[in-house]
Amino acid sequence: VCSSNKAMSIVEENPTAAVPSPLVRRGTSVNFDEGQTQDDCTECKRSLTVVVIGASGDLAKKKTFPALLALFDQGLLPSSLSIVGFARSKFTQSEFHAKIQPFLKGDEDVVAKFLSHVHYFSGAYNDVESFGNLAQELEVREANSSLLSAANRMFYLAIPPSIFADVIQGIDAKARAVNDGWTRLIVEKPFGRDTDSFHELNNVVAKHFNEHEIFRIDHYLGKELVQNLMILRFGNRIFEPLWNSNHVQSVTISFKEPFGVEGRAGYFDNFGIIRDVMQNHLLQILCLVGMECPASWAADDIRDEKVKVLKCIRDVDMDDVVVGQYGASADGTKKGYLEDPDVPSDSKTPTFAMAVFHIDNARWHNVPFMMKCGKALNERKAEVRIQFRHAPPPLFPGLARNELVISVQPDEAVYVKLMTKQPGLGMKLDQKELDFSYKHNFDEKTPEAYERLIYEVTRGEHSLFVRGDELDYAWQIFTPFLEKLEKVKPETYQYGERSLASADELARKNGFERSKYSSMR
Repeated sequence: VCSSNKAMSIVEENPTAAVPSPLVRRGTSVNFDEGQTQDDCTECKRSLTVVVIGASGDLAKKKTFPALLALFDQGLLPSSLSIVGFARSKFTQSEFHAKIQPFLKGDEDVVAKFLSHVHYFSGAYNDVESFGNLAQELEVREANSSLLSAANRMFYLAIPPSIFADVIQGIDAKARAVNDGWTRLIVEKPFGRDTDSFHELNNVVAKHFNEHEIFRIDHYLGKELVQNLMILRFGNRIFEPLWNSNHVQSVTISFKEPFGVEGRAGYFDNFGIIRDVMQNHLLQILCLVGMECPASWAADDIRDEKVKVLKCIRDVDMDDVVVGQYGASADGTKKGYLEDPDVPSDSKTPTFAMAVFHIDNARWHNVPFMMKCGKALNERKAEVRIQFRHAPPPLFPGLARNELVISVQPDEAVYVKLMTKQPGLGMKLDQKELDFSYKHNFDEKTPEAYERLIYEVTRGEHSLFVRGDELDYAWQIFTPFLEKLEKVKPETYQYGERSLASADELARKNGFERSKYSSMR
């Protein structure tokens, strides 16, 4: 039951107000209110400096800079903008532009104009004076471009956690925004690899930055359909009466990739699929499916409800966990995980995992939440599948179950599987889908996750970012069974398989039915 009528009344009186923070139309800028122009926007009169730490790495080139370009092209960044790439590599500005330009897609003139705002600074991550020198350069640029005395600074840490401490210390000591400008820090996962390492990392960040200055990215929270989960649940009255253990048999949250760890084996072997995907992306989705209605769209109201879910998750039973590791493909064209030169020959790191979670509260008592993720499987897919209980007898014994499926990727869609009569004189039933596809219903381009998340940082909006206590409770859930899994040898599965037979059996034991309904009379 919704804990407050406030959010629902907002939806009823003004449907557009229910959307937490939509991207505004092309040609507007950050923090505009309805009817406001750029001349009226105080925030837009301040310069914004975005410093990308680790600018020469893959994450920055493939995700961060393309997202900044998209926001720039839509007019969603202040006109007084400076983007500075910071890394150890010795590049001239033109050499750095040449490094990132292949990843910047779009109109050539727009890309050229964007690159005119992009600069490069070479420095050492572990040298405080490097950040002092960086700050001097930033102050010169801001003094030349800012329309107001205050200038804002955003630091995007596209670097491994092992060097967070030095970088965060350097930013705090030397490179914070001056005068009344804000300083915001974007931190990428992984946020540790267990409870202890998370606490160690979080203590470093908290020592130098306040929680309101920290934006911990889980890019799945920036995906359109993940955001739409709250709208789907709390903006459509038909779902709330069914969203509980009286009607829901099981919830399955799946993530599948058709490729292995090519190029990432060194990183991946230290973390594995559970830490890489399940503990963050899939757990965040579980929280959004399982949480109660927040009191408002305020970031902390939403995150408070997610924390309540995490507190209710019981300890995971090892009988409810399956782990696998991919071998070579059937035709031999794809090598197995252990054949990768960067993977130890005796590695027990799972590339596939399934685990069953239970939320011990009144709404979800005895409903299994099954999370399943894997690499080198048969397709690229991420979805939430809510399977409802059987329709009561006696009219239609043995009917297939209704399902609500929320497809996150590759195609964004929501569809319901339901029973219907086939046309004709007989009473033949079949299961069909009511399909709501985004690409067939909306003309607007769906923003990329990083595009949306960086935009939200400029607005100071935290609802799509992970709070420190969320991560603490998440690691308390996962650390105990991750430690036990270190001694477990994963099952081997062929590259390109759909799933593991043991995972299918675990799903069946927890009440999931995988079957296509057969017509009956």
